[in-house]
Formats: sequence, structure tokens, C-alpha cells
Amino acid sequence: MEIEVAVAKIGKWATSQSGDTLEMVERPQGGFSFVLVDGQRSGRAAKAISNLVARKVISELAEGVRDGAAARAAHDYLYTYKGGRVSATLNILSVDLITDTLVLSRNSHCPMIVFVPEEGMKLLDAPVEPIGLYRGTKPCITELPLEAGTLAIVYTDGLERAGSWSSPVFDVPEATRELRNQREMSAQHVADSLLGQALALEEGRPRDDISVLVLHITERQVENEVRRLLLRVPL
Repeated sequence: MEIEVAVAKIGKWATSQSGDTLEMVERPQGGFSFVLVDGQRSGRAAKAISNLVARKVISELAEGVRDGAAARAAHDYLYTYKGGRVSATLNILSVDLITDTLVLSRNSHCPMIVFVPEEGMKLLDAPVEPIGLYRGTKPCITELPLEAGTLAIVYTDGLERAGSWSSPVFDVPEATRELRNQREMSAQHVADSLLGQALALEEGRPRDDISVLVLHITERQVENEVRRLLLRVPL
């Protein structure tokens, strides 16, 4: 098997910095983790918070700390640093090669969407609090076996709020179902399509930061061990 990961993100219209931060780390005992944080509000203040949280999570994961403990450590750090006055949503998506599982850790009211072979779509939407506000906050964690055909989608609330000022809120699960019925199901296609639909609803001027993270587990296409990573960022 191999994993394909894609991200599409954009900041709030006419705002200098996005309040969303995405980081990636290679797990010391095998695998990768992707951390997506949405700081409270938007702009520089939100970016400072999301950067702080993401750095804390990444540092914990890089030392071999498990996902749930890393999420709780980030919560405790933010809660102590800001006195329970500032929140952030935190999602961790991990490919753990020690347990051969896909680990999804969530502190966000936005659900995670997962397509599992032979089962179809799973909506991971159990009630959970963002980090930073309440002392005992814990993440909601789901573990799934690594299986070719599995597709996981993680996003910040700017995606599902797209168009809400002038039209119904963007139905992300339904839009994802429609994409699932198409032949092209690459991670990049899914991320770009969801962001594109959101921007269309926002008339090209997003009223909030939007980030979409997609992970697709596929059959290995080549026999060699070459790893590749592509990054495209407008400057």
C-alpha cells in the first residue's frame, strides 16, 4: 500500500494571515502524522495561537508520545498559557505503522469524513470540545485498520460555513458523496473540489479561513521505495 495526502487551504478574504496551521511530522517508530489547527477568530492573533498549538503537538509526536496524549498536552499548554480564555480546534490524522492503524484524533465540532471499503461513509461527529477552554478537555479518537481504498477528509469550519451568509450552509458530507461516485478519487482532486465548491459559494471572497486535508490509502503503484512530497504555495 501507499498513502497519498493533499491539502488545499486559503485565508480569510482581505486578511494578512490565515488562522489555520497545518504541520506534518514523521513518527519516530514509523508512520506520519498531520496536524491541523484552527485558532480562535482569524488574522495574526489566530495564527499565533494555531502555530503555538501545532508546534506543541508536533514536538510531542516527534518524541514518540501517542496522539491522544499529545492532544491533551496541547490543550493543557494552551489552557495554562491563556487562562482558559482562548480556544482552538485541533485535528490529528496519523498513519501509525507500529499498530498498522489510521488514527484520527479530533477536538472540533466539524466532523471527520471517512470512506472505508465495503462499509461506505463514516461520519465521525461525536460531541467534543475545542481545546483551551475547559480543564478536562479530551480528544475523540477513532482507530481504523490501514486498508487500501480508505479515504479520510479533515477540514476547518470555514468549509462548512461557506455561503452561509447568502445561501444554505455547505453540505460537506453530501458533496463528498458526490465526489465518491466519480472515477477520479485522488486526494488532490477531492481537496481541490471541496475548496473550489466552497469558494464558489463565497463568490471568491471567503469570510473565514478554509483548510481541507485529505488522505487516501491506495495500492502501491511502483515497487521501489522512493518517497515524494510536492508543495505549492503562492508567494
